[in-house]
Amino acid sequence: MTDKLAHAKLARAAAALNAHSGTSLPPLVLVTDDVRLADPLASARILPRGSMIVLRARQDARRAQLAAELRELTRSRKIKLLIANDAALAVRVGADGIHLSQAAAHAASHWRALHPYWIITAAAHSLASSHVADADALFVAPVFPTKSHPGGKSLGAIGLRIIAGQSTRPIYALGGIDAARAAELKGARLAGLAAIGALAV
Repeated sequence: MTDKLAHAKLARAAAALNAHSGTSLPPLVLVTDDVRLADPLASARILPRGSMIVLRARQDARRAQLAAELRELTRSRKIKLLIANDAALAVRVGADGIHLSQAAAHAASHWRALHPYWIITAAAHSLASSHVADADALFVAPVFPTKSHPGGKSLGAIGLRIIAGQSTRPIYALGGIDAARAAELKGARLAGLAAIGALAV
């Protein structure tokens, strides 16, 4: 399968899941990665309108540069942009919100009070960590084995379904998500799908 066909199939699977979720959040999310996504701008350009990007970058200068470039691109294509763990940068570039690590998820209430119109999401790696009252959605990971954490434990489709069924927040599946794996999640209660490598170009 060509990259273009695989991207389209993944987008369709995400849209189908989102349509039955009852949420107005974007169905497909590109998560950037310093190692696995060499050119996030190229990947951003192929996203369907109405998607979302979570910008993650360890170096401050790189993160600021990418945020400015992605903000320009996302505005023109109706794509939401969240900045991971950097609220100051999110304010500076006019991002649509922030994404919090699992360790920082407790701060969701703080940022909600300061920015009531932001989209605020958080990472969750277990059922116990999936109850974040003031988050708009949770990124549950890793669902499948992933190159980001080789040899690491993954939740599997059943584990994800259990968390999605008990969480009070909309759920995005992240980790090893591609067009083929998306079929295993059909019918799950998800806001959509999030990917790194599967959206690389």
